[in-house]
Amino acid sequence: MPGLAPARPPVLIDVASLQQRIAGGRAPVLLDVRWALGDPDGELHYREGHIPGAVYVDLDTELAAHTDDPAAGRHPLPPLPRLQEAAHRWGITREGGVVVYDNSGGLAASRAWWLLRWAGVPDVRILDGGLAAWRAARHTEETGIAADRPAGDVVLVAGHLPTLTADEAAALPGNGGTLLDARAGERYRGEVEPVDPRAGHIPGAVNLPTGENLRAGVPLFKTAEELGDRFDGVQGAVGVYCGSGVTAAHQIAALAVAGIDAALYPGSWSAWSNDPSRPVATGAQP
Repeated sequence: MPGLAPARPPVLIDVASLQQRIAGGRAPVLLDVRWALGDPDGELHYREGHIPGAVYVDLDTELAAHTDDPAAGRHPLPPLPRLQEAAHRWGITREGGVVVYDNSGGLAASRAWWLLRWAGVPDVRILDGGLAAWRAARHTEETGIAADRPAGDVVLVAGHLPTLTADEAAALPGNGGTLLDARAGERYRGEVEPVDPRAGHIPGAVNLPTGENLRAGVPLFKTAEELGDRFDGVQGAVGVYCGSGVTAAHQIAALAVAGIDAALYPGSWSAWSNDPSRPVATGAQP
């Protein structure tokens, strides 16, 4: 009917649905994005066991730019030509789907989901529960390195998901919008800061830690209804940041499951805190 908004693309896929696609000869490109702050051994973990056919993706080198400028943040967005080169190497085509996963509830894989959606890949989904859910279902795994795939032909175009500059993020709360800080509460309050040069948060930001997007005790996303309740207080335009723009993508995915669009501030706290001209707030209040 005229006037209806286009349907939102699905964000998640469950293990049973993925297995059905694989068994039916419709396997998507599978990207294993195991990464965690302080753990440099993602590829080793991948080699020890991964979903059959999955390609390992290094978050630091393939899903982020390389720069010596602290003001750009720890994980700036990669140049589009380099991301497209990687996408071709992974085997992503113009028509085929992509499923991304990790072993941390999607906290790392969501970066690949967001980047590929931002670059115009229409069918990208996060495996709900990741490798833990795959193993819990007792599906087979491979070890070592996946066999080479035929090169992909996808053409990437930036801008399909919104981003914020530092100035836009700063202005959002004062313009009737909501700026969400997705880091742990102690970092938001400024009680600890293990990585970045200053502790605290962007003035006006509301703290909703990313980990609370997951169900208690299991690495599965909460239901759309539960996430709707979680984000009930957001209003106006929504922006999200975290430490370096990685786990904020998980928050954006959870918001999308709840039917809420949100923009990413890619530099996040790592960029903000490296700019001495930017104000810092501490404590539990925005």
